[in-house]
Amino acid sequence: MAVDNRFAQDHWEKRDGESAGIRSEIVTGPVSDWTADFSHMEPEWSADPYPIQDDLRQRCPIAHTDRFGGGWLPTRYEDIAAIAADTEHFSSRSIIMGNFRPPVEIAPIGGSPPITSDPPFHHDARKLLLPAFTKTAVSRLQPATKEFCHSLIDAFEGRDVVDAAADYAQHIPMRVIADMLGFPPQDGPQFREFAKNTLEGINLPREERVTRMSALFYYLLAQVHDHLDNPRDDLTTFLINAELDGRKLEVSHVVGTMTLLLIAGIDTTWSAIGASLWHLARNPGDRRRLVAEPQLLPTAMEEFLRAYAPVTMARLVKEDMHFRGVEMKAGDWILLSYPAANRDPAQFDRADQAIIDRQINRHAAFGLGIHRCLGSHLARMELRVALEAWLERIPEFSLADPSAVAWSTGQVRGPRTLPLRIRRG
Repeated sequence: MAVDNRFAQDHWEKRDGESAGIRSEIVTGPVSDWTADFSHMEPEWSADPYPIQDDLRQRCPIAHTDRFGGGWLPTRYEDIAAIAADTEHFSSRSIIMGNFRPPVEIAPIGGSPPITSDPPFHHDARKLLLPAFTKTAVSRLQPATKEFCHSLIDAFEGRDVVDAAADYAQHIPMRVIADMLGFPPQDGPQFREFAKNTLEGINLPREERVTRMSALFYYLLAQVHDHLDNPRDDLTTFLINAELDGRKLEVSHVVGTMTLLLIAGIDTTWSAIGASLWHLARNPGDRRRLVAEPQLLPTAMEEFLRAYAPVTMARLVKEDMHFRGVEMKAGDWILLSYPAANRDPAQFDRADQAIIDRQINRHAAFGLGIHRCLGSHLARMELRVALEAWLERIPEFSLADPSAVAWSTGQVRGPRTLPLRIRRG
């Protein structure tokens, strides 16, 4: 596999739409009317999107914006599910709604297969990864994950207040994914910066965005070089040696998939862990019940995933079309808010409440349609082990300063700062 260091910038520029000349102005600032000017990058959305989504669901279930070059925000479960399942009219070639669109020519592979892939390529690209994320494969990672969680809690010795996001939740998926990909565990701080640049830097000027994203690709190329020189039993070596249709994967496919695993496998899971701890810190009754009834944790986890689903995905309209009362244009963004779907009262009883013993819970936290998260078993394992270790070691905790809790912006929402006052067991 020949790897040219120029590949990093070329690959990102191609993904970002330069060859198609497609870009929009940078748009930030207060939203005047969420029905016609929504933005998922504004602080009020980051702080508490649920009242906004509830209001839109009643008044304008498919909102519109001219920002980011034009896009739509469906808020009803049935609309979100229909779009997620419709690969004929909606493309996944870019899943991050921002101020650049990749060219149509990048489909069906996309920049980070299989999540950015359309049929028919998507099927084989996804199938390639499935063995690494089965329940059996994930179970082998559980002992090391548990040991690591306890080591993080050991480091809290002598502290009354800890940042459960920065000091705990964020470290867990970074270590797990680093081990899976065969990356140095001490590179965790870089992974945090890569995730922030990818998911929260979407409205930066093009030159700055290319520079920041190139740092990620150069890092991944260095890992590819190292694995070519020193093959070992990990997911990176597997991707380098993998074949589709009798041919080795293109470098762009390998690096794109590594990007997916690194970014999607980290921020989504640490956000779910952090949001769950945030809920338990605010709801002492639920906290005490889970401490007393640890067997309830799997059910409670599913409710945390529903009520605080971290992930929103984007699609692009393929051709001008009419969809449920609105006229969509080719190239329009569609922002698929799985958090909004999970709070739809037409789908869930008491949808606005987190009920930790909810029995019927077919939530959409892991997505809908062909792109449903292939790492769901891994995410569930990490969430369960993280909460088990925390509740076992720290049965009593509360928000140290509610006003100090800060949430991420963009399409993955979770606590970035979560100061908790703790009493270790």
